[in-house]
Amino acid sequence: MTTELTPPRVAGRHRHPALARLCGADLLTLGLELPLDNDWHRLATHTRLPSDGPPGVPDMSRHAEYARLADTSGFAALWLRDVPLYDPQFGDAGQVFDPFPYLGYLAGVTRRVVLGTAAIALPLRHPLHVAKMAATIDRLSGGRLLLGVATGDRPVEFPTFGVDVDTRAERLRDGVRAMRQAWRSGTEAGPGQVRLLPTPTYDDAVPLAIAGRGGQDLAWIAEHLDAYVTYHRAPEQMRPVVGQWREATTAPHDKPLFTTMVIDLDENPGAPTRPIRFGAHLGRHALVGYLRGLADAGVTHVALNLRPSRRPVDEVIQELAAEVLPHFPTPPGDHGAGSAGAGG
Repeated sequence: MTTELTPPRVAGRHRHPALARLCGADLLTLGLELPLDNDWHRLATHTRLPSDGPPGVPDMSRHAEYARLADTSGFAALWLRDVPLYDPQFGDAGQVFDPFPYLGYLAGVTRRVVLGTAAIALPLRHPLHVAKMAATIDRLSGGRLLLGVATGDRPVEFPTFGVDVDTRAERLRDGVRAMRQAWRSGTEAGPGQVRLLPTPTYDDAVPLAIAGRGGQDLAWIAEHLDAYVTYHRAPEQMRPVVGQWREATTAPHDKPLFTTMVIDLDENPGAPTRPIRFGAHLGRHALVGYLRGLADAGVTHVALNLRPSRRPVDEVIQELAAEVLPHFPTPPGDHGAGSAGAGG
């Protein structure tokens, strides 16, 4: 059975519980980015054997087991991406499954972890379909969805879907407005009026984040989105990014900033930090220090990407849960009755 989260009080109003679960009281919280698989083709010196499949296409055979492990271990969120088409030249298939049916499946096999998208390529989808699918997942998960959107970054997809790439920033803005209006219409429509069902679990809306800038200025993002997911930077480079975000929003504590971090966790707990693309190879002691640096810079949540790890994924998750997660605990939250049965 899934677990429904109860909205806590924040600054005189309710903060959506999915957002609240990602916002620790003092330090940042930790999530994991799907797929939970080893794929080293671009991020380290190793390469997959040809028999293991094309580069960038993960092994999903243990995905449900790993999702449950992340959930029961206390991670705050699981993040997945929207990769409509696999482009061998781009070399990354994401988690292979379409995000929305996959989110429904994950809602049934997890109980507490927030289910986040980073991000749905909104210009390639009709916003009303996205609004209905998101509200459905939100209901099935008991209010655990955080819908991240973006413009998309794979040039081949736009002509394939019949979308003018030059309109993607405008289509994202229009899509955000359309989704918010559709969610409101579910409860505000009068008798006989068309409405979108189901309605979201809380506050007539699913919390929305943007991954990257999406061709928007920060003032628009701060006004229309609930959170900002920015690309990874080392702590010192992250400080000015957080500073710009806080200047753009009048309520920085209600508008959190998230980031991702690729890690290759060394078996030696004392291994020093060695930068890799979008992250670092390091031991767990250095990782704790690195994450504290990001917290000091003002980052609220970090989604760890384990794909370049030379070690088995479950082994890394277990070490992170035992040795790193206690330094960055997920807020417990209050829980009520779930709204969907467990599956798988």
